[in-house]
Amino acid sequence: MRNLQVLMPFLLLGWAVVLFAFSPWMLLAILWGALLQFLFEYILHRFAYHGPPPTDQGAFSKLYRTHLAHHEFPADPRFFAGDAPWFGVRVAAIVVLLHTLALWQLVGLDLAARLACSATFVGGICAYIFYEYCHTLAHLSIPKGRFGTWVTRTHLAHHFQDHHATFHVSAGMGWIDRLLGTAFDKARARSRYDAATHQTVGLQPDDPRLVAARDELGLPQHQSRQKG
Repeated sequence: MRNLQVLMPFLLLGWAVVLFAFSPWMLLAILWGALLQFLFEYILHRFAYHGPPPTDQGAFSKLYRTHLAHHEFPADPRFFAGDAPWFGVRVAAIVVLLHTLALWQLVGLDLAARLACSATFVGGICAYIFYEYCHTLAHLSIPKGRFGTWVTRTHLAHHFQDHHATFHVSAGMGWIDRLLGTAFDKARARSRYDAATHQTVGLQPDDPRLVAARDELGLPQHQSRQKG
């Protein structure tokens, strides 16, 4: 939730730009910003969170707080949104700067900045809010309709059947996994499933880095295998 609180002023700024300095090109910019965020969601999840884990304990503990703890304790809301609320702001600032520079010579500085703000602060942040909604919905034990059941079934396949697949979380973005070769496949999931390590994303549960990271957060070393 803190991630959204940090981003909210930027979302309001983006909407203010759209409402008070509108250009028809902003509609395309908003769609572009949303698409970029959905792609970033996939890339961050696959290559940063599920890439080779750091050997340095400090870096590993940061990764654990940000994502690995969520795999070990998927029903614990403390780990739903990671541990870096200002990360999104830094990324957004870089994206706005890069888009402004890229468009400056084409449309002028004023319109370039407005398009960059609308793409990032409206399209990107709205896509991120949708991601957080889908992710939280997937892990909450509440009555769910068709949409919620679909989102939950899709995402929990990543948690409990194959952590090498289904890196998208936002509903409707399964095409990214299909395009990049990480769509869920039952046969592949069965062939590489390991009951001992599936919630530690391939690491041995007694890996010293995991033990130390759990201790830092006061988490049990023999966690119950909980579904969320």
